[in-house]
Amino acid sequence: GMEGLSVGSVLLTGCDGGLGLGLLKGLLEQPSPPRHLFAACLDPQGKGGGHQPGPKPSCPLADVTDPNSIKAAVGKVREEVGSAGLNLLINNTGTSRSSTLATETAENMSLVYTTNTIGPLQTSQAFLPLLKEAAEAEGQHEMSCSRAAIINISSILGSIEVAEAWEERQDICYRCSKAALNMLTKCLALEYGSRGILCVSVDPGHVTPPLEPGMGPVTVEESVRGVLQLLAQLSATSNGTFWDWRGQRLPW
Repeated sequence: GMEGLSVGSVLLTGCDGGLGLGLLKGLLEQPSPPRHLFAACLDPQGKGGGHQPGPKPSCPLADVTDPNSIKAAVGKVREEVGSAGLNLLINNTGTSRSSTLATETAENMSLVYTTNTIGPLQTSQAFLPLLKEAAEAEGQHEMSCSRAAIINISSILGSIEVAEAWEERQDICYRCSKAALNMLTKCLALEYGSRGILCVSVDPGHVTPPLEPGMGPVTVEESVRGVLQLLAQLSATSNGTFWDWRGQRLPW
C-alpha cells in the first residue's frame, strides 16, 4: 500500500553517496519517518550532512572494517534508543573493483571481501543485542522490518544461478563478495530468525557503472522507492531470502 515503511529506528551504513544517500532521503520522506535515523558514513562532514527539513539523522562515524568504530556507533545508538532497541539495520556499505578473471588479484579479492562481507558480519554481530531488544519489545507480533530486521544490500551479480551480465563485467572480487554476503544473510536468518529478527538480501539494481539498459532502475530514486516498498512488505516467510528492487524473489 501507500502507507510506506513505518519503523521506529534505523541504522543505515554507507551513507557517503549514491544509493546510501538515496535511501537516507527516502526514509526521511516516508509518511511516518523513523523517530531515530542513524546514518553511518565515513565522512560525517560530507554530503550526508545536508540541509533537509524534518528529522536530522545523527551520524555515528562507522568504518565497518574497524570493530572499534562499530562499537562506538553501537554506543551512540544505545544512548538514543535506550531499551527500545534498534528495529532495522541496513548493511549498505559496499565497494567494487573492476576486474576480469585474467586480471583479478589477491589484493582486490581481500579488499572487497573485507568491506562487502566481513563489514556486514561485524556490524550485524555488534548490533545484535539492540536488534534483540527491539524484537522482544512490548506489543511486537509478526516478523517485519518494523519489528527487527537486518537487510543486506547485495547484488544480482552475487547470484550463482543467474550469473548476470558476464559479458559486461566479470568483476570476480565483487561477485564473490556478494555471493558470500548472500550466504551470510542465510546464516543470520537461521541463527536469529527464532529470536524474531528478519534477515534478507536485497538487490537494489542500481550499480555503477550501470549494467545493460533495461536491466536495472534508471535512477537512484526509482531504486530507493522499490527497495523501501519491498521492505514494508517483508514478513516471516521472507526470512533468509533474496529479493530485488521490483519486489521479485531472486535465486541464490
